[in-house]
Amino acid sequence: MVAKKTKKKVKKNIQSGIAHIQSTFNNTVITITDVGGNAVAWSSCGAQGFKGSKKSTPFAAQVAAEDCARKAQEHGVRSLGVYVKGPGGGRESALRALQAAGMKITMIRDVTPIPHNGCRPPKRRRV
Repeated sequence: MVAKKTKKKVKKNIQSGIAHIQSTFNNTVITITDVGGNAVAWSSCGAQGFKGSKKSTPFAAQVAAEDCARKAQEHGVRSLGVYVKGPGGGRESALRALQAAGMKITMIRDVTPIPHNGCRPPKRRRV
């Protein structure tokens, strides 16, 4: 049986991009796209090997953001505009990790969807 041929990743040369940080209560997903919205690099806390409640920690978001920034820098991304979505704990730490990885952050915008009295929220937790 012949082994499958895998395509070699094409190195894109992109100077500036957009980082989308989606932070939920359970996980944090960071996607870096070009200006047109095509994904260049992505990472998440789950993809970094964190499982269960450890995925929702700020440290896990920091590790995921560092990994995503490293992948994006291989494609030449130097400056980023950042869109942050969601209420999770990894919002700020992911943003700081992108900055610490050597990315120049040009813009930060919160795009968390806010209902105008839409669906009924889940009931309060009693611990």
